[in-house]
Amino acid sequence: MLANKRILLIVGGGIAAFKLPELVRMFRAAGAAVTPVLTRAGAEFVTPLTMGTLAGEEAHTALFDLTKEVEIGHIQLSRAADLVVVAPATADLMAKMATGAADDLASTLLLATDKRVLIAPAMNVRMWEHPATQRNMATLHRDGVTFAGPVSGDMACGEYGPGRMVEPAEIFAQVVAMLREGPLAGKRVVVTSGPTHEPIDPVRYIANRSSGAQGSAIARALAQLGAEVVFVTGPASVPPPEGVQVVRVETAAQMLAAVEAALPADAAVMAAAVADWRVAQPSEAKMKKENGGLPTLHFAENRDILAEVAQRRDGRPKLVVGFAAETHDVVAYATAKRARKGCDWIVANDVRPETGIMGGSENAVTLITADGAEDWPRMGKDAVAERLAARMAAAL
Repeated sequence: MLANKRILLIVGGGIAAFKLPELVRMFRAAGAAVTPVLTRAGAEFVTPLTMGTLAGEEAHTALFDLTKEVEIGHIQLSRAADLVVVAPATADLMAKMATGAADDLASTLLLATDKRVLIAPAMNVRMWEHPATQRNMATLHRDGVTFAGPVSGDMACGEYGPGRMVEPAEIFAQVVAMLREGPLAGKRVVVTSGPTHEPIDPVRYIANRSSGAQGSAIARALAQLGAEVVFVTGPASVPPPEGVQVVRVETAAQMLAAVEAALPADAAVMAAAVADWRVAQPSEAKMKKENGGLPTLHFAENRDILAEVAQRRDGRPKLVVGFAAETHDVVAYATAKRARKGCDWIVANDVRPETGIMGGSENAVTLITADGAEDWPRMGKDAVAERLAARMAAAL
C-alpha cells in the first residue's frame, strides 16, 4: 500500500511515544521507508536506537550535525519525504508549529518542509482544552495541517477526557488514505454527517432522524479517490470510515465551528441533518413534571451551516454540495433551496416513512445543479456515494 513512499516520522515527548515502534512496523510492512526524528523529550520515552533499528535507517536527533549540514541536511530531510507525521504531537510541538518557531531539528524540519503534515496530538485533557492549544489547533487547520485525533480516554496521569493519542492503526489508515493515488489526490474535502443533538436539559435533546450512513459512505468514497477528508460528524449510529480525519460534535453550533476550523478546502459536502432550531436556554437541571403541567420551551434558530459555507468570501470551497431531505415536492423545494443557500449542487431525496430511506441502506436521489435536475435510480448508499464522488472528481 505504501510502496516507494517515504515518511518522515517526528516523535514528540509524550508517554504515547511508546506506541511508535508499532507504527514504524506497520509502515515498513506496507513498503514505506521511514526516517525517524526524535525531539530531546521524545528520546526520553523511546530511544533513537530502537527507532533506528526498526526503521532500518538512522534516527536523527540533533540539528547541528556538521557531516549532514554540509548538504543542508535539515532541508534534505524535510523535502525528501512524501509525508511528515508528528506523533505524539505535544502541546509544545503544536505551539511551535503554529508560531513558526524553529529551535531544534524537529521544529526546523516542520518549518522547512513543503510536504503535507499529519499530526496525532497527545496531551493532558486540561492542556488540550486550554485556549492557547485550541487557538494553535485552529491556526494549524488553516495552515492545512491534517489531524488524527485526539480521542477521549484514560490518561497516563489518571485523568479522563479528550487528549489521548489515537491508536497506531488509525494513524496508519489515515496515512494510507493521504498517500493514495487517485483523481482527488491533493484535494481537501469537508464532509458533515449524522444528526445534531440540541439539549433541552442534561438528559433530553432535540434531534433529527439520521443514521449518518450516507455521509459516512460519501467520506469513504472521497477518500478512496485520494482526497484528504475532514469528517465532521454528529452523534450518528453508523461509525466513521477509516482513513479520514474525524471531528465529533454534538450540537449545530459545534458543527459550524468544526467546519469553519477545517476550511479552507477544495470542496464541502454538507450531508448532516442539522437541527434548524435549538432551545434558547437549556435547563441546567433535569426538568420535572410539576402537577401534571407541561413545560414551556422557547426556541432559537440555529445558524445555517450550508449557507454560511456557500456564501463565505474567504476560503470558499470551489464546490459546495448540500442535501435536501423532503417529504413532498422534492425537486421544487430542492431547486429553491439551492438558489437560496447559494451552493453549487443539492442532493435531494424523498424521506417519507414509506420510502424506508431515512435510516435504511438504500437511497433514491435527484442531483440539482445549475443545469437542472437529474434523477438517479434507487441504489445502495455506498453506490450513491461512489457516483457522487466520481462526479465531484470530474468537477474538480
